[in-house]
Amino acid sequence: MPFQQHEQTGLVWFTADVLNEIPHGFSTRKGGVSPAPWDSLNLRPGQGDGPEKLRENYRRFFAILGLDETRAVLSQQTHTANIRTVTAEDAGKGLLRPRDYTDVDALITNVPGLPLTVFSADCGTVLLYDPVHQAIGAVHAGWRGCAAGIVEKTVAAMGTAYGSRPAELLAALGPCIGPCCFETDGDVPEAMRAALGAIANAYITVKGPKFHVDLAGLNRQWLLRAGLLPERIEVSGICTACRPDLFWSHRKMGDQRGVQVAVISLKEGL
Repeated sequence: MPFQQHEQTGLVWFTADVLNEIPHGFSTRKGGVSPAPWDSLNLRPGQGDGPEKLRENYRRFFAILGLDETRAVLSQQTHTANIRTVTAEDAGKGLLRPRDYTDVDALITNVPGLPLTVFSADCGTVLLYDPVHQAIGAVHAGWRGCAAGIVEKTVAAMGTAYGSRPAELLAALGPCIGPCCFETDGDVPEAMRAALGAIANAYITVKGPKFHVDLAGLNRQWLLRAGLLPERIEVSGICTACRPDLFWSHRKMGDQRGVQVAVISLKEGL
C-alpha cells in the first residue's frame, strides 16, 4: 500500500512510502485539543479554538513527525498559482510570527529543518522531494489551482531555483475530495479542459445535470505533464468528504470546521 495510516497517542496521520526518506505527513482531525466544531487536531490559524490550542496541536503533530513546530513555514492560500521560495528567514512564519507574504499556495526550499506546511479541507495537496539536489515543495491544489497549473509550475520553480529535474522528483498526493463526492457545474470541467485539453475528459464523469471531477487524477496528470515518472508518484486514494470521522470537508461541513495539513521537511545534518 503506497500510503500508510499511523496512530499513536490518539493522533492519526498518513505517510507516503515514496517519501519515506524524509520527514513528512498528512494530518487528520484526530489527536488534538480543540473543542467542537474544530475537534480536535485543528491546524488552521485564526479559528475560535484560540492560539494556545492551535500551538499545542502543532506541537503534538510535528513532534510525532520528528519536526520542530517553531520552524514551520505556513502557506497563505488564496487558490492562486503563486509559489514562494522559502529561506531560513521564514522560519516560524504563520505560527509564531506573522506572514509577510500573501497569495501563496505553494512553498519550495532547499533549507534543512524548515517544515513546509499547506492546508486542506477537500482540496488537493502535493508534496515533492528531490533526493538528488535535496529540495522539497508543498502545494495546495484545489480545483482553481489545478486549472491554473500550480503543480506543474511548482516543479518548474524547483528546477529554476535548485536544478531539480522532473524525472528525479518524488511526489505524493494527499487525501482530498474524490470524484464520488466532487459534484460540480460545468465551470470546473470547462476550466480543466481549457488547461489540460482533451485528456481532462478522462477525469470528468457526467451524472445527470452535474459533473463529477477526479481532482487527484487531474493533479497527477499535471505531474506527468511536468515530466515526473509515473512510478515515482503516489496517490492516497482517500476521499475527505467520505470520511468525516477522519477529515474535515468543506463540501460536507462548510466553514465551521478545522483543516488538515500536509507537511514536508528536509532532514538536518546531512
